[in-house]
Amino acid sequence: MTDTENNFMDKPVLVAGASGFVGSHTARLLVAKGRKVRVLLRKTSSTAAIDDLDVEIFYGDVLDPASLNNAMAGCGSVFYSVVDPRFWLSDPTPIYRNNVDGLVNAMDAALANGIERFIFTSTMGTLGLNPNGLVTEETEFNWGKNASPYILARHKAEQEFLRYCREKGLPGVALCIANTYGPQDYQPTPHGNMLWEVACGKLPVAVKASAPTVDIRDAAEAKLLAEQYGRFGERYIIANEYISQERFCALAAAEGGSKPPRFISMRFAYCVAWLAESIFKLLRKKDYMLSTTAVYLSDAFKELDSSKARRELHWRPRPMAETIKDAVAWYSQHNAEKSTDK
Repeated sequence: MTDTENNFMDKPVLVAGASGFVGSHTARLLVAKGRKVRVLLRKTSSTAAIDDLDVEIFYGDVLDPASLNNAMAGCGSVFYSVVDPRFWLSDPTPIYRNNVDGLVNAMDAALANGIERFIFTSTMGTLGLNPNGLVTEETEFNWGKNASPYILARHKAEQEFLRYCREKGLPGVALCIANTYGPQDYQPTPHGNMLWEVACGKLPVAVKASAPTVDIRDAAEAKLLAEQYGRFGERYIIANEYISQERFCALAAAEGGSKPPRFISMRFAYCVAWLAESIFKLLRKKDYMLSTTAVYLSDAFKELDSSKARRELHWRPRPMAETIKDAVAWYSQHNAEKSTDK
């Protein structure tokens, strides 16, 4: 890039969704690189993941266009990491409202404010399934009949994003990110918490499945690289190792000095989930995480081809063994500090 093309990097940058795992690491990396960082947060959002960062906080909501315009005014780039991940909700209305309507509001604000780069955090769930080979960015979404409302909402959001790039000139780049792991998982995320439970020997049983993974720090690095090198209107797969649960748990257990869990087959897991769903329905219970959908998603995604990101964005992710080691060390220290504070 020329100096003129780099001028947008001298302006403030907005991270929307900075309280989350991807958003907080994005803000952390931007601060480390000396950027002027704003974050958009709800007043109810936890700031644990960014309390140590020199950022300017703008309070608002992606469903409030005025707050988006206020936060974006004068910015060069927007890193959009707002995601409602509650796949277990019985009523999908908030999932669509937060994941689709919120994104549309943000894109409208970006166009109104002359934003020069809009980096959108998408998901591998918007990619098509290919049981016979690698999945690329060109593999079209082909499993809508089996997809949950959460996946359908994320797919719709990405389609709206690509339409805005194509028809309205949004200078946007989408990243289809795999399951993220790593340190500073303050929430923690459900899959991150599972990693820690395996390391502690607290997870007795796991399902024989495999999934694409990526270090959260490498996901954040990919976002900054996309800002600099990404082609507008394109999406990039951000996935590193396709790893079995057996190997993943073996690595985590070894780092924690524990025994790995026992493994059950997908078929048995489906039976357990189906029985649980039947009981929940009889009890008229809503919003439960143990479901046949959750079991399906645990093994739905096969190996993803990230060569486009490596080639065009110059992305170089680290080994998953290093990620697991660093994550376990952080969880151990963080939980020890929490115990001390009590």
